[in-house]
Amino acid sequence: MVAGPIHMAYILAALLFIMALAGLSKQETAKYGCLSGMVGMTIALIATFAQVESVSGFFLIVLAMAIGAAIGIFVARRVAMTQMPEMIACLHSFVGLAAVLVGYNSFLELGSIAPETVTIPVGASQATIVAILDAANQAADAAAQAATTMSAGELNTHLVEIFLGIFIGAVTFTGSIVAYGKLNGTYKLRVFKSAPLMLPGGHYLNLAALIVSVLLLVWFMATPNPSVIPLILMTLIAFAFGVHLVAAIGGADMPVVISMLNSYSGWAAAASGFMLSNDLLIVTGALVGSSGAILSYIMCKAMNRSFISVIAGGFGNEGAAATGDEEMGEYHELKANEVADLLKNSSSVIIAPGYGMAVSQAQNAVAQLTEKLKARGIEVRFAIHPVAGRLPGHMNVLLAEAKVPYDIVFEMDEINDDFENTDTVLVIGANDTVNPAALENPNSPIAGMPVLEVWKARNVVVFKRSMNAGYAGVQNPLFFKENAAMCFGDAKKTVEEIVANI
Repeated sequence: MVAGPIHMAYILAALLFIMALAGLSKQETAKYGCLSGMVGMTIALIATFAQVESVSGFFLIVLAMAIGAAIGIFVARRVAMTQMPEMIACLHSFVGLAAVLVGYNSFLELGSIAPETVTIPVGASQATIVAILDAANQAADAAAQAATTMSAGELNTHLVEIFLGIFIGAVTFTGSIVAYGKLNGTYKLRVFKSAPLMLPGGHYLNLAALIVSVLLLVWFMATPNPSVIPLILMTLIAFAFGVHLVAAIGGADMPVVISMLNSYSGWAAAASGFMLSNDLLIVTGALVGSSGAILSYIMCKAMNRSFISVIAGGFGNEGAAATGDEEMGEYHELKANEVADLLKNSSSVIIAPGYGMAVSQAQNAVAQLTEKLKARGIEVRFAIHPVAGRLPGHMNVLLAEAKVPYDIVFEMDEINDDFENTDTVLVIGANDTVNPAALENPNSPIAGMPVLEVWKARNVVVFKRSMNAGYAGVQNPLFFKENAAMCFGDAKKTVEEIVANI
Protein backbone atom coordinates (compact mmCIF):
# COMPACT_ATOMS: atom_id res chain seq x y z
CA MET A 1 0.00 0.00 0.00
CA VAL A 2 1.38 3.40 -0.99
CA ALA A 3 1.77 6.26 1.45
CA GLY A 4 -1.36 8.18 0.31
CA PRO A 5 -3.96 5.51 1.17
CA ILE A 6 -2.16 4.77 4.45
CA HIS A 7 -2.33 8.40 5.50
CA MET A 8 -6.00 8.51 4.50
CA ALA A 9 -6.65 5.41 6.58
CA TYR A 10 -4.86 6.98 9.53
CA ILE A 11 -6.94 10.18 9.22
CA LEU A 12 -10.15 8.13 9.10
CA ALA A 13 -9.07 6.11 12.13
CA ALA A 14 -8.22 9.31 14.05
CA LEU A 15 -11.66 10.76 13.25
CA LEU A 16 -13.32 7.58 14.48
CA PHE A 17 -11.30 7.78 17.71
CA ILE A 18 -12.52 11.35 18.20
CA MET A 19 -16.08 10.16 17.59
CA ALA A 20 -15.50 7.42 20.16
CA LEU A 21 -14.50 9.95 22.81
CA ALA A 22 -17.50 12.11 21.94
CA GLY A 23 -19.83 9.10 22.15
CA LEU A 24 -18.48 8.00 25.51
CA SER A 25 -19.34 11.37 27.03
CA LYS A 26 -23.01 10.35 27.35
CA GLN A 27 -24.64 7.11 28.44
CA GLU A 28 -27.10 7.16 25.54
CA THR A 29 -24.31 7.24 22.94
CA ALA A 30 -21.65 5.21 24.78
CA LYS A 31 -22.41 2.05 22.82
CA TYR A 32 -21.86 3.84 19.51
CA GLY A 33 -18.73 5.43 20.91
CA CYS A 34 -17.28 2.01 21.65
CA LEU A 35 -18.25 0.82 18.17
CA SER A 36 -16.52 3.82 16.58
CA GLY A 37 -13.36 3.08 18.52
CA MET A 38 -13.41 -0.57 17.47
CA VAL A 39 -13.85 0.29 13.78
CA GLY A 40 -11.11 2.91 14.01
CA MET A 41 -8.68 0.44 15.58
CA THR A 42 -9.50 -2.15 12.90
CA ILE A 43 -8.69 0.37 10.15
CA ALA A 44 -5.47 1.33 11.96
CA LEU A 45 -4.38 -2.31 12.20
CA ILE A 46 -5.09 -2.96 8.53
CA ALA A 47 -3.07 0.12 7.54
CA THR A 48 -0.22 -1.04 9.79
CA PHE A 49 -0.23 -4.54 8.32
CA ALA A 50 -0.07 -3.03 4.83
CA GLN A 51 3.30 -1.48 5.68
CA VAL A 52 4.95 -4.77 6.68
CA GLU A 53 7.48 -5.59 3.97
CA SER A 54 8.29 -9.22 4.75
CA VAL A 55 6.21 -12.34 5.23
CA SER A 56 8.17 -13.25 8.33
CA GLY A 57 7.50 -9.82 9.87
CA PHE A 58 3.80 -10.13 9.14
CA PHE A 59 3.77 -13.60 10.70
CA LEU A 60 5.52 -12.40 13.86
CA ILE A 61 3.05 -9.53 14.27
CA VAL A 62 0.05 -11.84 13.84
CA LEU A 63 1.59 -14.37 16.24
CA ALA A 64 2.22 -11.69 18.88
CA MET A 65 -1.34 -10.37 18.49
CA ALA A 66 -2.80 -13.87 18.77
CA ILE A 67 -0.86 -14.56 21.96
CA GLY A 68 -1.81 -11.20 23.43
CA ALA A 69 -5.47 -11.64 22.46
CA ALA A 70 -5.59 -15.10 24.03
CA ILE A 71 -4.13 -13.80 27.29
CA GLY A 72 -6.43 -10.78 27.22
CA ILE A 73 -9.58 -12.84 26.67
CA PHE A 74 -8.59 -15.28 29.40
CA VAL A 75 -7.95 -12.51 31.91
CA ALA A 76 -10.98 -10.42 30.92
CA ARG A 77 -13.35 -13.35 31.40
CA ARG A 78 -12.07 -13.81 34.94
CA VAL A 79 -12.19 -10.14 35.95
CA ALA A 80 -15.29 -9.04 37.84
CA MET A 81 -16.76 -5.57 37.35
CA THR A 82 -15.45 -4.61 40.79
CA GLN A 83 -11.93 -5.38 39.57
CA MET A 84 -12.12 -3.14 36.51
CA PRO A 85 -10.26 -0.19 38.13
CA GLU A 86 -7.24 -2.32 39.01
CA MET A 87 -7.34 -4.03 35.60
CA ILE A 88 -7.25 -0.63 33.90
CA ALA A 89 -4.28 0.36 36.07
CA CYS A 90 -2.57 -2.86 34.99
CA LEU A 91 -3.24 -2.11 31.31
CA HIS A 92 -1.79 1.38 31.75
CA SER A 93 1.42 -0.23 32.99
CA PHE A 94 1.67 -2.21 29.74
CA VAL A 95 1.47 1.01 27.71
CA GLY A 96 4.24 2.52 29.81
CA LEU A 97 6.47 -0.53 29.47
CA ALA A 98 5.85 -0.57 25.70
CA ALA A 99 7.02 3.06 25.48
CA VAL A 100 10.21 2.15 27.37
CA LEU A 101 10.93 -0.77 25.04
CA VAL A 102 10.19 1.29 21.92
CA GLY A 103 12.54 3.99 23.21
CA TYR A 104 15.44 1.60 23.71
CA ASN A 105 14.77 -0.03 20.36
CA SER A 106 14.86 3.36 18.64
CA PHE A 107 18.13 4.14 20.38
CA LEU A 108 19.66 0.83 19.31
CA GLU A 109 18.56 1.39 15.71
CA LEU A 110 20.62 4.57 15.61
CA GLY A 111 23.69 2.47 16.28
CA SER A 112 24.64 5.01 18.90
CA ILE A 113 25.94 2.51 21.40
CA ALA A 114 28.68 1.32 19.08
CA PRO A 115 31.94 1.33 21.07
CA GLU A 116 34.36 4.15 20.40
CA THR A 117 37.35 1.97 21.20
CA VAL A 118 38.11 -1.65 20.42
CA THR A 119 39.60 -3.96 23.04
CA ILE A 120 41.64 -6.90 21.72
CA PRO A 121 42.47 -9.66 24.21
CA VAL A 122 46.14 -10.36 24.83
CA GLY A 123 47.34 -13.34 22.81
CA ALA A 124 44.33 -13.29 20.48
CA SER A 125 44.81 -15.11 17.18
CA GLN A 126 44.85 -13.27 13.89
CA ALA A 127 41.39 -14.64 13.01
CA THR A 128 39.98 -13.37 16.31
CA ILE A 129 41.51 -9.94 15.77
CA VAL A 130 40.06 -9.76 12.25
CA ALA A 131 36.61 -10.77 13.55
CA ILE A 132 36.72 -8.10 16.30
CA LEU A 133 37.77 -5.40 13.84
CA ASP A 134 35.08 -6.43 11.36
CA ALA A 135 32.41 -6.23 14.06
CA ALA A 136 33.67 -2.79 15.13
CA ASN A 137 33.67 -1.57 11.52
CA GLN A 138 30.14 -2.82 10.98
CA ALA A 139 28.96 -1.04 14.12
CA ALA A 140 30.69 2.15 13.03
CA ASP A 141 29.15 1.88 9.56
CA ALA A 142 25.70 1.41 11.10
CA ALA A 143 26.17 4.48 13.28
CA ALA A 144 27.43 6.52 10.37
CA GLN A 145 24.53 5.41 8.16
CA ALA A 146 21.99 6.27 10.86
CA ALA A 147 23.59 9.66 11.42
CA THR A 148 23.63 10.54 7.71
CA THR A 149 19.93 9.80 7.22
CA MET A 150 18.99 12.83 9.31
CA SER A 151 20.44 16.26 9.95
CA ALA A 152 22.08 17.19 13.23
CA GLY A 153 18.93 19.00 14.34
CA GLU A 154 16.73 16.03 13.45
CA LEU A 155 19.08 13.67 15.27
CA ASN A 156 19.01 15.83 18.42
CA THR A 157 15.23 16.05 18.27
CA HIS A 158 14.98 12.28 17.91
CA LEU A 159 17.28 11.76 20.89
CA VAL A 160 15.09 14.06 23.01
CA GLU A 161 12.03 12.08 21.88
CA ILE A 162 13.72 8.87 22.95
CA PHE A 163 14.75 10.26 26.32
CA LEU A 164 11.35 11.76 27.16
CA GLY A 165 9.46 8.76 25.81
CA ILE A 166 11.39 6.39 28.06
CA PHE A 167 11.01 8.71 31.06
CA ILE A 168 7.22 9.06 30.67
CA GLY A 169 6.84 5.34 29.97
CA ALA A 170 8.90 4.32 33.00
CA VAL A 171 6.92 6.61 35.34
CA THR A 172 3.65 5.28 33.90
CA PHE A 173 4.79 1.67 34.26
CA THR A 174 5.74 1.66 37.92
CA GLY A 175 3.10 4.21 38.92
CA SER A 176 0.39 2.03 37.41
CA ILE A 177 1.71 -1.03 39.24
CA VAL A 178 1.49 0.81 42.57
CA ALA A 179 -2.04 2.01 41.68
CA TYR A 180 -2.99 -1.59 40.91
CA GLY A 181 -1.68 -2.72 44.29
CA LYS A 182 -3.53 0.06 46.15
CA LEU A 183 -6.79 -0.76 44.38
CA ASN A 184 -6.39 -4.49 44.93
CA GLY A 185 -5.85 -4.00 48.65
CA THR A 186 -4.50 -7.51 49.35
CA TYR A 187 -0.76 -6.91 49.13
CA LYS A 188 1.28 -6.34 52.29
CA LEU A 189 3.97 -4.03 50.91
CA ARG A 190 3.76 -0.52 52.35
CA VAL A 191 3.63 1.13 48.92
CA PHE A 192 0.40 -0.77 48.20
CA LYS A 193 -1.41 0.42 51.32
CA SER A 194 -4.34 2.83 51.02
CA ALA A 195 -2.71 5.35 53.37
CA PRO A 196 -0.28 7.70 51.57
CA LEU A 197 3.40 6.90 51.91
CA MET A 198 5.02 10.19 52.89
CA LEU A 199 8.80 9.78 53.06
CA PRO A 200 10.80 12.44 54.93
CA GLY A 201 11.52 15.16 52.40
CA GLY A 202 9.51 13.24 49.82
CA HIS A 203 8.72 16.25 47.65
CA TYR A 204 12.38 17.24 47.62
CA LEU A 205 13.18 13.70 46.48
CA ASN A 206 10.73 14.12 43.59
CA LEU A 207 12.31 17.45 42.70
CA ALA A 208 15.79 15.94 42.90
CA ALA A 209 14.72 13.10 40.58
CA LEU A 210 13.52 15.61 37.99
CA ILE A 211 16.69 17.72 38.25
CA VAL A 212 18.98 14.70 37.95
CA SER A 213 16.96 13.48 34.94
CA VAL A 214 17.45 16.86 33.24
CA LEU A 215 21.20 16.67 33.91
CA LEU A 216 21.25 13.16 32.46
CA LEU A 217 19.51 14.50 29.36
CA VAL A 218 22.25 17.12 29.03
CA TRP A 219 24.88 14.37 29.34
CA PHE A 220 22.97 12.23 26.83
CA MET A 221 22.92 15.06 24.28
CA ALA A 222 26.39 16.48 24.93
CA THR A 223 28.50 13.76 23.29
CA PRO A 224 28.74 13.17 19.52
CA ASN A 225 28.11 9.47 20.11
CA PRO A 226 25.45 9.34 22.89
CA SER A 227 26.07 6.74 25.56
CA VAL A 228 23.46 4.33 26.84
CA ILE A 229 24.61 4.90 30.44
CA PRO A 230 22.64 8.13 31.09
CA LEU A 231 19.61 6.48 29.47
CA ILE A 232 19.79 3.53 31.86
CA LEU A 233 20.35 5.76 34.88
CA MET A 234 17.38 7.91 33.91
CA THR A 235 15.20 4.83 33.48
CA LEU A 236 16.02 3.59 36.98
CA ILE A 237 15.30 7.03 38.44
CA ALA A 238 12.00 7.21 36.52
CA PHE A 239 10.98 3.77 37.81
CA ALA A 240 11.59 4.91 41.41
CA PHE A 241 9.93 8.27 40.72
CA GLY A 242 6.77 6.55 39.46
CA VAL A 243 6.58 4.35 42.55
CA HIS A 244 6.97 7.24 44.99
CA LEU A 245 4.69 9.57 43.04
CA VAL A 246 1.66 7.24 43.31
CA ALA A 247 2.52 5.71 46.70
CA ALA A 248 2.37 9.21 48.19
CA ILE A 249 -1.28 9.57 47.11
CA GLY A 250 -3.93 8.28 49.50
CA GLY A 251 -6.70 5.83 48.71
CA ALA A 252 -9.35 8.54 48.76
CA ASP A 253 -7.73 10.12 45.68
CA MET A 254 -7.32 6.91 43.69
CA PRO A 255 -10.06 7.74 41.13
CA VAL A 256 -8.01 10.82 40.23
CA VAL A 257 -4.86 8.70 40.02
CA ILE A 258 -6.52 6.29 37.57
CA SER A 259 -7.51 9.12 35.21
CA MET A 260 -4.08 10.71 35.69
CA LEU A 261 -2.31 7.48 34.73
CA ASN A 262 -4.64 7.23 31.76
CA SER A 263 -3.29 10.61 30.67
CA TYR A 264 0.31 9.48 31.25
CA SER A 265 -0.25 6.36 29.16
CA GLY A 266 -1.57 8.54 26.33
CA TRP A 267 1.49 10.78 26.36
CA ALA A 268 3.70 7.68 26.49
CA ALA A 269 1.91 6.37 23.39
CA ALA A 270 2.35 9.76 21.67
CA ALA A 271 6.06 9.68 22.51
CA SER A 272 6.26 6.21 20.95
CA GLY A 273 4.58 7.64 17.85
CA PHE A 274 7.26 10.32 17.56
CA MET A 275 9.99 7.72 17.95
CA LEU A 276 8.42 5.47 15.30
CA SER A 277 7.38 8.39 13.03
CA ASN A 278 3.81 7.09 13.19
CA ASP A 279 1.29 9.92 12.81
CA LEU A 280 -1.70 7.90 13.99
CA LEU A 281 0.03 6.84 17.18
CA ILE A 282 0.90 10.48 17.86
CA VAL A 283 -2.69 11.62 17.32
CA THR A 284 -4.18 8.75 19.31
CA GLY A 285 -1.76 9.23 22.19
CA ALA A 286 -2.46 12.96 22.25
CA LEU A 287 -6.23 12.28 22.35
CA VAL A 288 -5.86 9.87 25.25
CA GLY A 289 -3.37 12.09 27.05
CA SER A 290 -5.43 15.26 26.76
CA SER A 291 -8.76 13.59 27.56
CA GLY A 292 -7.18 11.88 30.57
CA ALA A 293 -5.79 15.20 31.79
CA ILE A 294 -9.21 16.86 31.41
CA LEU A 295 -10.87 13.99 33.26
CA SER A 296 -8.27 14.25 36.03
CA TYR A 297 -9.03 17.95 36.36
CA ILE A 298 -12.77 17.24 36.56
CA MET A 299 -12.15 14.56 39.21
CA CYS A 300 -9.96 16.94 41.22
CA LYS A 301 -12.65 19.59 41.07
CA ALA A 302 -15.25 17.05 42.21
CA MET A 303 -13.06 16.12 45.18
CA ASN A 304 -11.89 19.66 45.98
CA ARG A 305 -8.32 18.63 45.28
CA SER A 306 -5.65 20.72 43.64
CA PHE A 307 -4.81 19.23 40.24
CA ILE A 308 -1.14 20.19 40.62
CA SER A 309 -1.07 18.80 44.17
CA VAL A 310 -2.32 15.38 43.11
CA ILE A 311 -0.02 14.96 40.12
CA ALA A 312 2.87 16.11 42.35
CA GLY A 313 2.29 13.14 44.62
CA GLY A 314 -0.23 14.38 47.18
CA PHE A 315 1.62 17.64 47.82
CA GLY A 316 -0.02 19.54 50.64
CA ASN A 317 -1.92 16.59 52.10
CA GLU A 318 0.58 15.64 54.78
CA GLY A 319 -1.72 16.79 57.56
CA ALA A 320 -4.54 14.48 56.57
CA ALA A 321 -4.77 11.59 58.97
CA ALA A 322 -7.51 9.17 59.81
CA THR A 323 -7.90 6.08 61.92
CA GLY A 324 -11.53 5.22 61.28
CA ASP A 325 -11.89 4.38 64.98
CA GLU A 326 -13.61 7.59 66.12
CA GLU A 327 -16.55 7.17 68.53
CA MET A 328 -19.50 9.21 67.33
CA GLY A 329 -22.46 7.84 69.30
CA GLU A 330 -25.02 5.12 68.79
CA TYR A 331 -26.57 4.03 65.52
CA HIS A 332 -30.06 2.78 64.74
CA GLU A 333 -30.57 -0.46 62.80
CA LEU A 334 -33.44 -1.49 60.51
CA LYS A 335 -34.23 -4.92 59.10
CA ALA A 336 -35.12 -5.48 55.44
CA ASN A 337 -38.86 -5.71 56.10
CA GLU A 338 -38.76 -2.45 58.07
CA VAL A 339 -36.97 -0.73 55.18
CA ALA A 340 -39.68 -2.06 52.86
CA ASP A 341 -42.37 -0.51 55.05
CA LEU A 342 -40.49 2.80 55.08
CA LEU A 343 -40.28 2.81 51.29
CA LYS A 344 -43.98 1.98 50.85
CA ASN A 345 -44.83 5.04 52.93
CA SER A 346 -42.57 7.33 50.87
CA SER A 347 -43.58 9.40 47.88
CA SER A 348 -40.02 10.13 46.69
CA VAL A 349 -36.88 8.01 46.91
CA ILE A 350 -33.29 8.72 45.89
CA ILE A 351 -30.76 5.89 45.65
CA ALA A 352 -27.08 6.77 46.12
CA PRO A 353 -24.95 3.79 44.99
CA GLY A 354 -21.29 3.21 45.79
CA TYR A 355 -18.53 0.65 45.55
CA GLY A 356 -20.39 -1.71 47.91
CA MET A 357 -23.12 -2.15 45.30
CA ALA A 358 -20.48 -3.21 42.80
CA VAL A 359 -18.87 -5.64 45.26
CA SER A 360 -22.16 -7.41 45.99
CA GLN A 361 -23.30 -7.14 42.33
CA ALA A 362 -26.59 -5.71 43.55
CA GLN A 363 -27.32 -3.54 40.50
CA ASN A 364 -29.95 -5.91 39.07
CA ALA A 365 -31.70 -6.21 42.42
CA VAL A 366 -31.65 -2.42 42.71
CA ALA A 367 -33.19 -2.16 39.23
CA GLN A 368 -35.98 -4.55 40.33
CA LEU A 369 -36.56 -2.44 43.44
CA THR A 370 -36.81 0.64 41.24
CA GLU A 371 -39.47 -0.96 39.06
CA LYS A 372 -41.44 -2.09 42.13
CA LEU A 373 -41.44 1.39 43.63
CA LYS A 374 -42.32 3.09 40.34
CA ALA A 375 -45.23 0.66 39.93
CA ARG A 376 -46.58 1.97 43.25
CA GLY A 377 -46.37 5.55 41.98
CA ILE A 378 -43.24 6.40 43.98
CA GLU A 379 -40.74 8.73 42.33
CA VAL A 380 -37.31 7.06 42.16
CA ARG A 381 -34.08 8.71 41.11
CA PHE A 382 -30.37 7.90 41.36
CA ALA A 383 -27.68 10.26 42.66
CA ILE A 384 -24.20 9.60 41.24
CA HIS A 385 -21.12 11.16 42.77
CA PRO A 386 -18.36 11.83 40.20
CA VAL A 387 -15.96 9.51 42.05
CA ALA A 388 -18.43 6.88 43.29
CA GLY A 389 -16.67 3.53 43.15
CA ARG A 390 -13.00 3.38 42.26
CA LEU A 391 -13.29 4.45 38.65
CA PRO A 392 -14.95 7.47 37.02
CA GLY A 393 -18.32 6.35 35.63
CA HIS A 394 -18.21 3.08 37.57
CA MET A 395 -21.79 3.38 38.91
CA ASN A 396 -23.19 4.60 35.58
CA VAL A 397 -21.87 1.48 33.86
CA LEU A 398 -23.37 -0.82 36.49
CA LEU A 399 -26.78 0.85 36.31
CA ALA A 400 -26.74 0.79 32.51
CA GLU A 401 -25.90 -2.92 32.68
CA ALA A 402 -29.01 -3.42 34.85
CA LYS A 403 -31.15 -1.49 32.32
CA VAL A 404 -31.89 1.40 34.70
CA PRO A 405 -33.38 4.23 32.55
CA TYR A 406 -30.90 7.00 31.82
CA ASP A 407 -33.42 9.73 32.56
CA ILE A 408 -33.61 8.91 36.28
CA VAL A 409 -29.83 8.87 36.79
CA PHE A 410 -28.50 12.26 37.88
CA GLU A 411 -25.06 13.63 38.64
CA MET A 412 -24.31 15.17 42.04
CA ASP A 413 -24.64 18.78 40.89
CA GLU A 414 -28.03 18.07 39.34
CA ILE A 415 -29.64 16.42 42.36
CA ASN A 416 -27.87 17.67 45.48
CA ASP A 417 -30.45 20.41 46.12
CA ASP A 418 -33.31 17.90 46.01
CA PHE A 419 -32.41 15.83 49.06
CA GLU A 420 -34.16 18.15 51.50
CA ASN A 421 -37.45 17.54 49.65
CA THR A 422 -37.00 13.74 49.54
CA ASP A 423 -38.74 11.29 51.83
CA THR A 424 -36.18 8.46 51.82
CA VAL A 425 -32.61 8.05 50.59
CA LEU A 426 -31.06 4.60 50.18
CA VAL A 427 -27.28 4.68 50.41
CA ILE A 428 -26.16 1.37 48.91
CA GLY A 429 -22.51 0.68 49.54
CA ALA A 430 -21.39 4.33 49.47
CA ASN A 431 -19.33 5.84 52.27
CA ASP A 432 -16.86 8.64 51.58
CA THR A 433 -19.09 10.22 48.90
CA VAL A 434 -21.92 10.75 51.46
CA ASN A 435 -19.74 11.69 54.42
CA PRO A 436 -20.73 15.02 56.04
CA ALA A 437 -17.25 15.21 57.61
CA ALA A 438 -16.07 16.52 54.24
CA LEU A 439 -18.05 19.69 54.94
CA GLU A 440 -17.97 19.78 58.73
CA ASN A 441 -14.45 18.67 59.71
CA PRO A 442 -11.58 20.78 58.29
CA ASN A 443 -9.04 18.23 59.60
CA SER A 444 -10.58 15.29 57.75
CA PRO A 445 -8.59 13.72 54.87
CA ILE A 446 -11.63 14.39 52.67
CA ALA A 447 -12.16 17.96 53.93
CA GLY A 448 -13.66 20.23 51.29
CA MET A 449 -14.66 17.36 49.03
CA PRO A 450 -18.15 17.95 47.56
CA VAL A 451 -20.42 15.10 48.70
CA LEU A 452 -23.99 13.95 48.23
CA GLU A 453 -25.85 15.71 51.05
CA VAL A 454 -28.13 12.76 51.76
CA TRP A 455 -28.55 13.64 55.46
CA LYS A 456 -30.90 16.46 54.47
CA ALA A 457 -33.61 13.95 53.51
CA ARG A 458 -36.36 12.97 55.98
CA ASN A 459 -35.00 9.43 56.25
CA VAL A 460 -31.71 7.85 55.26
CA VAL A 461 -31.02 4.11 55.17
CA VAL A 462 -27.40 3.02 54.75
CA PHE A 463 -26.69 -0.47 53.41
CA LYS A 464 -23.35 -1.78 54.68
CA ARG A 465 -21.78 -5.05 55.75
CA SER A 466 -20.38 -3.50 58.94
CA MET A 467 -19.52 -0.21 60.59
CA ASN A 468 -16.02 -0.22 59.10
CA ALA A 469 -14.69 3.03 57.63
CA GLY A 470 -14.62 3.63 53.89
CA TYR A 471 -11.69 3.46 51.49
CA ALA A 472 -10.35 6.78 52.74
CA GLY A 473 -10.18 5.33 56.27
CA VAL A 474 -12.58 7.95 57.65
CA GLN A 475 -15.50 7.26 59.99
CA ASN A 476 -18.85 8.62 58.77
CA PRO A 477 -20.97 10.79 61.12
CA LEU A 478 -23.97 10.12 58.85
CA PHE A 479 -24.39 6.68 60.42
CA PHE A 480 -25.13 8.24 63.81
CA LYS A 481 -27.59 10.97 62.80
CA GLU A 482 -31.15 10.82 64.16
CA ASN A 483 -32.77 10.48 60.74
CA ALA A 484 -30.36 7.75 59.61
CA ALA A 485 -30.52 3.97 60.06
CA MET A 486 -28.20 1.12 59.20
CA CYS A 487 -29.23 -2.00 57.31
CA PHE A 488 -26.45 -4.57 57.64
CA GLY A 489 -25.73 -7.49 55.34
CA ASP A 490 -24.92 -8.28 51.74
CA ALA A 491 -26.49 -5.52 49.64
CA LYS A 492 -27.79 -7.86 46.94
CA LYS A 493 -29.52 -10.23 49.36
CA THR A 494 -30.87 -7.35 51.44
CA VAL A 495 -32.35 -5.52 48.44
CA GLU A 496 -33.84 -8.77 47.14
CA GLU A 497 -35.51 -9.28 50.53
CA ILE A 498 -36.85 -5.72 50.42
CA VAL A 499 -38.28 -6.34 46.95
CA ALA A 500 -40.01 -9.48 48.24
CA ASN A 501 -41.64 -7.42 51.01
CA ILE A 502 -42.99 -4.68 48.72
